[in-house]
Amino acid sequence: MTIAKQRNPLRQLRPVLELLADGEVHSGQALGDALGVSRAAVWKQLQKLTACGLEVESVKGRGYRVPGGLDLLSAERLGASLEPAAQDLLRELLLRDEVDSTNAQILQRLEQGRGHGVAMLAERQTAGRGRRGRQWVSPFGSGISLSLGWQFSGGVQLLEGLSLAVGVALAEALDDFGVPGVTLKWPNDVWCRGRKLAGVLLELTGDLTDRCGVVVGVGLNVGLPESEACSIDQPWIDLNQVRPGIGRNELAAAMLSRLLVLLEQYPARGFSAYRAAWQERDAFAGRRIILEAARQSWVGYARGVNDSGALLLDTDSGLRSFHGGEVSLRGAQE
Repeated sequence: MTIAKQRNPLRQLRPVLELLADGEVHSGQALGDALGVSRAAVWKQLQKLTACGLEVESVKGRGYRVPGGLDLLSAERLGASLEPAAQDLLRELLLRDEVDSTNAQILQRLEQGRGHGVAMLAERQTAGRGRRGRQWVSPFGSGISLSLGWQFSGGVQLLEGLSLAVGVALAEALDDFGVPGVTLKWPNDVWCRGRKLAGVLLELTGDLTDRCGVVVGVGLNVGLPESEACSIDQPWIDLNQVRPGIGRNELAAAMLSRLLVLLEQYPARGFSAYRAAWQERDAFAGRRIILEAARQSWVGYARGVNDSGALLLDTDSGLRSFHGGEVSLRGAQE
C-alpha cells in the first residue's frame, strides 16, 4: 500500500490546523510563526479556514481556538488501523484537505487506468455529490468523505445490489464502534434513529458489458456544524449526537477494511450473500410506503429485497420489484 501525503490548496494553512486541532487557545504570535506571517496578518489567514466551514473563535487578549478541536485525517493512524487483508488490497491511500469531489477524482483515475484499489479521503469537498444530482454537504473535518475505485471483469450485471451490500458493510463497521440504532433505507442510505447518517453513491465507467470500473463513494456525518447543516433538505443525524468520541481515522479504516474485502469477493458472492443482513436492518420492513419515479408513484407494503437488490413492493395488483436509479422512497401514512 502506498500512502500519498497531503496535496491541496490549504497546504499553507496545515501547520495552523495542526496547532488548533487540540481545541486550546493559541496566541496570534504562535499562529503567525507557524504560518510565517506577521501577527497582524494572522486573522486574514484564519478567515480562509472560516470560509471552509470551520468555526475559529477569537478569545480577547489571548488568541484563537477551534471549539472542540479537530480530529484531522492522518495517513499514519488510518494505515495502522487497517485490517491486514485490507492492507494487501489497498494499492494507494490519498488524503486531501480540499477537493471538488472525491468521487470525481477517483473516477478520473479509473478512466486513466490507475484507479483500481485506490482510496481517497478529503477533509472538505467543494462539490460533493449525492444521488439524483444532489449536493452532499461536507464542511471541513465534519465527516468522512471517502471514495474507493475498483475494476471488475464480466460486466455491470455482476454489480447488482452492490450499493446495498456497501450499506451492510458500513453498518457493520459502525457496529464495531457501538453506534446504536443503525438501519438501512433502500437503496443507498444508512440511517440512525430514523434519520440519515450516511449516503452511498456508486459511479461507473468503462465497458459496462465487459471490463468496467466502479467508484464507491461514501459520505458519513460525524459532527456537522448547524450553520452548514441548514442547507440539508432531509432529516439528518451525525455521530456526535449518538456516539461522540469516535476517531475519524479509526472509523474510516474500519469502513475501508470492510469495503475492500467486499469488492474483492463480490463477483463470486453477489448480493445474495448480503441479502439477509440487509433485511435485518431494513428501515421500512413491513411498512406502507410510496415509491416515486419521475411522474409515477406506487403504494404498497415493503417486503424486503430480492437476490439482485430490487425492492419488493406488495401492491393491490400483486408483488412488484423495483431497482435503483431514480426511484426514491419515503414513509407513507398508514
